[in-house]
Amino acid sequence: MFADTAKIYIKAGNGGNGCMSFYTEKYVNNGGPDGGNGGEGGRVAFRAVSNKNTLADFKFAKHFRAENGENGKSRYSAGKKGRDLIIDVPVGTVVRYAESGGIMADMFTDGEIVYVADGGRGGKGNAFFRNSRRQAPHFSQAGEQTREYAVLLELKTIADVGLIGYPNVGKSTILSVISSARPKIANYHFTTLSPNLGTVSIYDDSFSVADIPGLIDGAAEGAGLGHDFLRHIERTRLLVHVIDGSGSEGRDPAEDYKSIRRELAGYGASLEEKPEIVVINKADIMTDFSVCDRIAELSGKKPLILSAATHGGTEELIKTMYAELSKLPPPKPLEYEPFVFEKPDKTSFDVVKTGDGEYEVFGGLIDELARGVVTDSYDSMQYFQRQLRERGIDKALRKAGVKTGDTVRMLDTEFEYIE
Repeated sequence: MFADTAKIYIKAGNGGNGCMSFYTEKYVNNGGPDGGNGGEGGRVAFRAVSNKNTLADFKFAKHFRAENGENGKSRYSAGKKGRDLIIDVPVGTVVRYAESGGIMADMFTDGEIVYVADGGRGGKGNAFFRNSRRQAPHFSQAGEQTREYAVLLELKTIADVGLIGYPNVGKSTILSVISSARPKIANYHFTTLSPNLGTVSIYDDSFSVADIPGLIDGAAEGAGLGHDFLRHIERTRLLVHVIDGSGSEGRDPAEDYKSIRRELAGYGASLEEKPEIVVINKADIMTDFSVCDRIAELSGKKPLILSAATHGGTEELIKTMYAELSKLPPPKPLEYEPFVFEKPDKTSFDVVKTGDGEYEVFGGLIDELARGVVTDSYDSMQYFQRQLRERGIDKALRKAGVKTGDTVRMLDTEFEYIE
């Protein structure tokens, strides 16, 4: 099954919790705190691989989570870092953040790895909180929790040449003749339901050709499988517009040419501005060669006439494509400002009066401090209160009008304010 779009969910690993422990050993009294820090959570990355050409795997596997960091241990042992998760995608895949559409990565080169989500920080063990005044802290810090994000994957085939045209004009046959590719070929519409790639060898060089599945009227607006097909033309450097010169499908070849050009212009992405070679195929069954003059007048260039069925004219086509490609710059990845997930806010806070004698404090700083709070630990609450004073939260509360006896709420905890 071919698929060129997918929506998946990624989550970096949570940080491991810090350890609350005291050193114990025979004949050693009051060994002191020895709780180690938690390990950092694993990151999430994408890797471009050339041995995949579809996103079908992601139609069933939707959720991808990196390994969590290991919790800290006693004897100052830090928890292990969680293993990074590397997700393999076909070369040419564009990774977008689903919520905004911002491009996170363009997986353009085989083997390229792009990290898109950082793991949570590990929590501090109680040994970290020991100081000259607090010799035996009975608390530790929880690891940082990470969010799950929705990500869109969009495959855009990377090829030097794209064969375009209506269904059943002979694109797949041409590809099978000029390269080693063996696409499915039959005399009915939409034989090709996914782009086929082939490599054409010439002299001591080679170039890649993609058979872009047949377009129909209204493809630029999404008719048929329009957008799915047109997407794969964006990466090509050169278009080869194949026309059925025999009119065997009951269509006018000149109208076919104009219709496909309209679809290219309607899609956007400047597809209609790409360099183009016009090919009139099925010369072996043509009866009216005046169509060649009509196509030349419409396109402004002399079309190549060939018969893929008898291989007539295919050598000239290969040489013409190679000559045109030699004039064009090499393909390059998208130019974009990479989207990165916003880093958690760990410094700001707000104080609001929610009622008579009631106040609430919230913000990134409160969330960060709360990781180190154990409500039933005297030491932990003392540390928390000291942080409130040192970080200016007490001052902000007084400025907001708080008085002794008022209720202050932080996260899920309420306490009575005392000067």
